[in-house]
Amino acid sequence: MTGRLAVYHRLLGYLRPYWRQATLAYAAVLAVALLNLLVPQILKGAIDQGLASGRPEALFLAGGLILAVAAVRGGAAYVQRFYGQWLTHRVAYDLRNHLYSRLLRLPFAFHDRAHTGDLMSRATSDISETERFVGIGLMDLTATLLLLLGVIGAMLLENTRLGALVLLPMAVLVVATLHFGHVVRPMFKRIQEQMGVLSTTMQEILTGIQVVKAFAREPHELGRFDTANEEWFRRRYRVIRVWAHSWPTFTLILGTAILLLLWVGGPQALRGESTVGSLFALISYVLMLNGPVQRLGFLVNLAATAGASASRVFEIIDMPPEDEAPDAVELREVRGEVAFEHVAFRYGDGPPILQDIHFRVAPGQTVALVGPTGSGKSTVVQLLARFYDPTQGRITVDGVDIRRVTRESLRRHIGMVMQEPFLFGLTVAENIAYGRPDASPQEIVAAARAARAHDFIMQLPQGYETRIGERGVTLSGGQKQRIAIARALLADPRILVLDDSTSSVDTETEHRIQEAMAELMQGRTTFIIAQRLLTLKNADRILVLDRGRIVEQGTHRELLARDGLYRRIYDLQLRDQEASAGLLAQAWNSDTTP
Repeated sequence: MTGRLAVYHRLLGYLRPYWRQATLAYAAVLAVALLNLLVPQILKGAIDQGLASGRPEALFLAGGLILAVAAVRGGAAYVQRFYGQWLTHRVAYDLRNHLYSRLLRLPFAFHDRAHTGDLMSRATSDISETERFVGIGLMDLTATLLLLLGVIGAMLLENTRLGALVLLPMAVLVVATLHFGHVVRPMFKRIQEQMGVLSTTMQEILTGIQVVKAFAREPHELGRFDTANEEWFRRRYRVIRVWAHSWPTFTLILGTAILLLLWVGGPQALRGESTVGSLFALISYVLMLNGPVQRLGFLVNLAATAGASASRVFEIIDMPPEDEAPDAVELREVRGEVAFEHVAFRYGDGPPILQDIHFRVAPGQTVALVGPTGSGKSTVVQLLARFYDPTQGRITVDGVDIRRVTRESLRRHIGMVMQEPFLFGLTVAENIAYGRPDASPQEIVAAARAARAHDFIMQLPQGYETRIGERGVTLSGGQKQRIAIARALLADPRILVLDDSTSSVDTETEHRIQEAMAELMQGRTTFIIAQRLLTLKNADRILVLDRGRIVEQGTHRELLARDGLYRRIYDLQLRDQEASAGLLAQAWNSDTTP
């Protein structure tokens, strides 16, 4: 099956679970088409047996038959429209769920390079274009094609010579329509691709609106958006021109068919070789196609758009999800022993990010990762959570290679506070309980107290039921950090990862958090990425990374005794912190001493 037809065949597969509703809908389509074909025959009888023969009862009978046909056709049309709409939105529902499910299961590497705006465009605009066709659009296209074939058959039965004469313009009409669809389909794919660019541009501007306003760059961003929008219009304009040129052609072809019938069929009727009613029936059949054929251009247009949009949706659905080993098992009880065994990692064909990372952490130990920006600290903990898999070596938890366990079970035992905490537009309580939605209100409050978040939460308008703004914009950086810490603590993981988790808080707030963390980290294996001395001094071991390698490791005192990278980082960045932390501790102790 060719690529173009394969897309439509795959779309039709989404109708398979609803074959009963589809059968009813298409049976109604067939009934409407057959009933439409009866009307010219009824009119033929009214003319030949009523008007020409002077029998008024034939006219009354014809009127009654047309009324009965209209009533039955109305019922069939209702079934067609109802189930057509039902199938349209049900397929869109399934397709959107399928796409969203795949997006959630794609590896981090995909999301690293994907544009959020483009993904949103596929999930909204592309699926909307697809749903318009796969239900009602496909049904209307089927009805039009059935009517076209039915009219040709009825005309051949009515008058073989005249019917055959009209076949030529009908064939030209079919060829012109197919050519139109062939031309516009790739054009519509380019339109949808540009819509993805447009959505990405808008999403980026709105996400960074504070930066835009801070630098007074509104005119520049408006110009950037206008450029993308203008390109979208240019692509759409090309389709408009093709459509405008093709539409009159379809109408002209129908006019040609009627002209041939009058030129050839008219003299035959005058000579008595055929009846006036028969000629009128033939003309009625052709005129019956006028509306559907004009709509045929729109339906082919719609089919082309849907094919282009569906191919963009299927591009995402066809991407391989995060793979699991065939023999992957559930990771149940965890003590928290972690080992990196000669681990190396690189993104695709890029330069190495980590090289020969080798260390072992006993259960309950706290390990701090320190080093210059880009040294690979965050990558180490991302590999531990299997956001990526190492290109060489292996990582074990309690002696088990983490590639041999399911990601879901592994991540249940790892609590993470990311470098840039993300909060959902839910209530404070729902954000804290995100990893444990079954947590009780008492447990949520306990986690918030431990993260030193309870006091400021109670000052919010509705306390724990206060709804947080998009991305937590209603909270300060430190407040978001503490809610993120509470979220990780409530999950009660055996392995805790704090990726620069106190970078957005002031020194006093950090001191309060560290007090609680000292107790809460007991019994947990903890990895901390931080630039604050207070964290580093209390770690059981410090790993110093540089250019993807561990260049030093030991305790704070041991590393200071060496004249290495850690000592240089300490002298440049951390010595002043030690002095200020000591003064703050003295002030804190004096304030809290009774």
